Amino acid sequence: MALSERLSHYLARKGISYQQIEIAPVSNLDAAVLASGKPQHDFIQPTLLIDINGVVMAVHRFDSTLDMDTLHQFTGRRLQPLTARQTARLFGDCEPGFVPPVGNAWDLPVLIDEDLTTADQVVFSAGTNDTLIVMDGRSFRLALAGAREGHLVIRGQGNGSRGALSLDEVADKLQKLYRLPPMPALALRILRLTANTEATARELAELIEFDPSMTAQIMRYARSALFNYPGQINSVQEAVTRVLGFDRVAHIAMGIASVRAFDVPRGGMLGMDNFWRHSLYCAFLCQSLAARSGRDKGLAYLCGLLHNFGLLLVGHLFPSEFQELNALREINPEASMHSLEQEVFGHSERQDILAVGHGAIGGILHRLWQLPEPVIKAAGMHQHPGYHGEHEEYVLMVQLANALLKEQGIGDEFNPDDIPALTEALGLEPATLVLVQEEIQAVATDLDVLASSLAS
Repeated sequence: MALSERLSHYLARKGISYQQIEIAPVSNLDAAVLASGKPQHDFIQPTLLIDINGVVMAVHRFDSTLDMDTLHQFTGRRLQPLTARQTARLFGDCEPGFVPPVGNAWDLPVLIDEDLTTADQVVFSAGTNDTLIVMDGRSFRLALAGAREGHLVIRGQGNGSRGALSLDEVADKLQKLYRLPPMPALALRILRLTANTEATARELAELIEFDPSMTAQIMRYARSALFNYPGQINSVQEAVTRVLGFDRVAHIAMGIASVRAFDVPRGGMLGMDNFWRHSLYCAFLCQSLAARSGRDKGLAYLCGLLHNFGLLLVGHLFPSEFQELNALREINPEASMHSLEQEVFGHSERQDILAVGHGAIGGILHRLWQLPEPVIKAAGMHQHPGYHGEHEEYVLMVQLANALLKEQGIGDEFNPDDIPALTEALGLEPATLVLVQEEIQAVATDLDVLASSLAS
């Protein structure tokens, strides 16, 4: 039974009191927690991070996960996890996986989660696989004197490693392990029709009129105050030719038909009601941004409308994880979706597949459904600030639309935004944003009514 050498010397030099617990040798910290007989909520752990400015130790409860986006805002640094090799080099007197959360002993800057500043007692690894340390709250805070305090973690349960696969591997595993929903027949027929440059409004109308429910929804859309059409609209073909246009009708119809592939509850911030509300607002904004930046308005509308389909696929395939994610979204309004997904899927048996986030999952589904490449990229990359690559302008439009909607409390994307940078990258003037926000406010009531009808 022993402490790591540096930890032992540091605690002795500072006169910090503690107790040691001897356990049978274990293979990892999870096993040590179980073997200790101590409450799990007393255990704390370090997460080691690095950037070009050096290594930082973040200290938090064992049953919590760091919120990397919040951490970036807190530090102003783009920190990444230390590799196992880097950790072994830095903590040569500790056994792998048993680094003590006392960065001061190794002269490391320390960040401490605010939940620990009032802890009465903590338990942590002593640096070996057979010894734990119990320390009262006062002694612990003395051991971490000088640490920066802040909210560093996601509220909720869960812990575990974050496996990382390439997107091709994720796509392959998804197809092998799960029965992915095929694109509904009507959506596929509409997609094929839109690929035909000689397709007519009559052909589109005939397709839609095969489905009475969709016909009613398209007619309701065309007659809404969104368009203020002064005359009567008696058929889908009239809605296409007089009010909505071919592309808009095709895209909204394809969205309605595609959503039917998923069985997802209506309630909650991530349920079907809010999905449709977010998607319609985002599609409207993307279309407005495209019109002002010289991009394809119909394609931009479709990117905004379908960018969140990954959430529906997650909810459809993994209802229990989706329920947990929905609950976490409610109680963590300041956290990014990416961080919440890491929290939920990081301790799931499906962690290696789902920790990529709902955006990537949606992009994979869109590719399998053979949707246009800009739609695939917008779905797959909308959670990645600073994206540069193929169809960048459509990704940036979705990101900017989400950022503007966030200010109105709409949507689920709470990753950090740089609205001026997004605006500049799209070649827009800041005044343009004022105009599109005024437009969205003017039609908000009608979009809400439409969203409610689509979700039902």
